[in-house]
Amino acid sequence: MRYLPLTKADREAMLAEIGVDSIDAFFADVPEKARLKDLVDLPRAMGELEVERLLSRLSAKNVAAGSVPFFVGAGAYRHHVPATVDHLIQRSEFLTSYTPYQPEITQGTLQYLFEFQTQVARLTGMEVANASMYDGSTGCAEAVLMAHRVTRRNKAILSGTLHPHYRDVVRTISDMAGDEVVALAADPSGKEDILAAIDDTVSCIVVQTPGVFGNLTDLAAIAEKAHAHGALLIAVFTEVVSLGLVEPPGAMGADIVVGEGQGIGNGLNFGGPYVGLFATRQKYVRQMPGRLTGETVDAEGKRGFVLTLSTREQHIRRDKATSNICTNSGLCALAFTIHLSLLGDLGLTRLAELNHANAVRLAEALAGVKGVKVLSGSFFNEFAISVPGKAADVIEKLADRGVLGGVPFSRLDPDSGLDDVILVASTEINTDEDRAAYAAALKEVLA
Repeated sequence: MRYLPLTKADREAMLAEIGVDSIDAFFADVPEKARLKDLVDLPRAMGELEVERLLSRLSAKNVAAGSVPFFVGAGAYRHHVPATVDHLIQRSEFLTSYTPYQPEITQGTLQYLFEFQTQVARLTGMEVANASMYDGSTGCAEAVLMAHRVTRRNKAILSGTLHPHYRDVVRTISDMAGDEVVALAADPSGKEDILAAIDDTVSCIVVQTPGVFGNLTDLAAIAEKAHAHGALLIAVFTEVVSLGLVEPPGAMGADIVVGEGQGIGNGLNFGGPYVGLFATRQKYVRQMPGRLTGETVDAEGKRGFVLTLSTREQHIRRDKATSNICTNSGLCALAFTIHLSLLGDLGLTRLAELNHANAVRLAEALAGVKGVKVLSGSFFNEFAISVPGKAADVIEKLADRGVLGGVPFSRLDPDSGLDDVILVASTEINTDEDRAAYAAALKEVLA
């Protein structure tokens, strides 16, 4: 058994050490519905050529995002990525490098991580940023854990504006730690009264803006009340391009800002890998998870870079580390940095303006279809609509007509009761023809 070297006795000894009597007991925390009952429905053995043919047939069943009018968002967005980005990140010195365990000899890697941190801090309006997280959702969970360490409390309030997947990741991490999570109900109108939920027992308030339904939230009043009760405000975003146009969370009083950086430099990539952004106030830097790259000078006075405050479990802190983040999304962070450098301040603002303008045009077009109602008030490039009947059925019928019309909210949160709500995103890649095709197809589906 070349690739399965453990004997039955080895496995039994390992299970005994853990304290369980079987493999099934080891996976007891995995919900029953998430476990496979049988082997995956794939051929047991095939030649390389046969595998290529089979996978080609399977992939041909998919509709590529660039082949039809595309309005899917809900946390992952299709933007134009300049060819320069892919060209540079595929250089061997970037593509094959890994985490800098000997940072003093990886100055190039440390320099781009330093530039990445600087960009994230400026985008979010914060004082310090780390050298990336896995993605936005795990970054959000780490922010909650960080707030617990800072406040020495263990109760988090999650706004109904928070993406359901982010909420579920926070709940999973919090459940394992024995922390309390209070999640407010999802509300497309954006009129929830989160201030009423804040008291002296709360560690942090987590608010997403633009929210999962697209609504923009003024965080100032939430930050003021949170601070009055000794709690922290965690601001979340899933569409980083919005920071080119909207007020940065740091300017509205946020203590920790986390989000997804996929929208800059990174394609959809079938759902990953992505790059989590994490920024905070200087006074909380020692509680920040992940790694931090710093600038210094060497013995000869020359500029150089170092890893500092890397209180991660595989470094010196071990069990006293601030998180279990084992690596950073280095290549994705580099793609982010290159794309943002190409855009510059004015380019990012222009890109954000295009996104917003396209979304407004689409909302106006869809609002003109009988039976459709735009639910979001103020929004950036994503908004929610309600349709007659089940949104999931409408989306399938739109796909049959060659339009990927968005994400039914019920797919993200099956228990929300919002079965008639669709999340619709429109970025700079959408044309007037795309918007017209969507409106015409939706009108036909709902007729």
